[in-house]
Amino acid sequence: MKKVTAFAPATVANVSCGFDILGFAVEELGDRVTVTFSEEPGLKVTKIEGDQGRLPYDVDKNTCSVAVKAMLEKLDFQGGIEIHLTKGLPLGSGMGSSAASSVAALEATNRLLGNPLDKKDLLPFAMIAEGVACGAPHADNVAPSLLGGFVLVRSYDPLDVTKLHVPNGLYCTLVHPHFELNTADSRSVLRQQVPLKDAIIQSGNIAGLVAGLFQEDMGLISRSLQDVIAEPSRAVLIPGYEEIKEAIKEAGALGCGISGSGPTTFILSPSREIAHKVSDISQEVFNKMGLEVDLYVSAVNIRGAYVINEE
Repeated sequence: MKKVTAFAPATVANVSCGFDILGFAVEELGDRVTVTFSEEPGLKVTKIEGDQGRLPYDVDKNTCSVAVKAMLEKLDFQGGIEIHLTKGLPLGSGMGSSAASSVAALEATNRLLGNPLDKKDLLPFAMIAEGVACGAPHADNVAPSLLGGFVLVRSYDPLDVTKLHVPNGLYCTLVHPHFELNTADSRSVLRQQVPLKDAIIQSGNIAGLVAGLFQEDMGLISRSLQDVIAEPSRAVLIPGYEEIKEAIKEAGALGCGISGSGPTTFILSPSREIAHKVSDISQEVFNKMGLEVDLYVSAVNIRGAYVINEE
């Protein structure tokens, strides 16, 4: 092999109550990365598409190359590799844009080198790239993008990540207003200390959500989709969020939350039909506000990142 192309999906992180510890992958939306052996030693980003010229080619600043560089150093690889990134996700969207780029790059590079690492072993390199992208090496985007499905980050030190059960029929609607919200800015508004009462509520909701997933108890999932830590500070930064939260109540959706750091809102539904219904409702909300919005309906992607082509 001389060239490998891989795809990594968009993700929803936090999932309301699971700040920095819960995330899931969605279908179809994502980034593609092609990596190629080069006769010239070293790592280079040679082409970036779909970013409107905004992403850096500097290997120490681009999330693709940061992740791959860390991996190559671990493997003591001395050859040359070139990276071609095709963005399918908007920047600053709350859909794991930086995570999808680094994960696709790692998946492609690992295959190019003959799969020297297990898939789960790629995760720390993607987290290094997340630290560069948004100031915090969190795993709730990169883990589901890499592994697929719902993922729980039980611990960061030592890193302990596990996949959760995905109930039959669970669908997600993503509502992405044409508005960019920088992750670092969104994290800056968060409280650094949490009252004991809020910590107890949040812990109960996390446990309830995990139990609801395994038991396929849609009612328990719905009751657990409450965030008393991040959402109160972040909701004011997101156009249309409160209006959507109110509008979907009677439509049969399980609930909604801020996807990652926003501005995308995710809505979980117990069926594809309801997911499309709340998509239409969300469109009406933004029509009344006079704001443009992109809408996506997807099942939970249990596959994660994968190789598209190799030659």
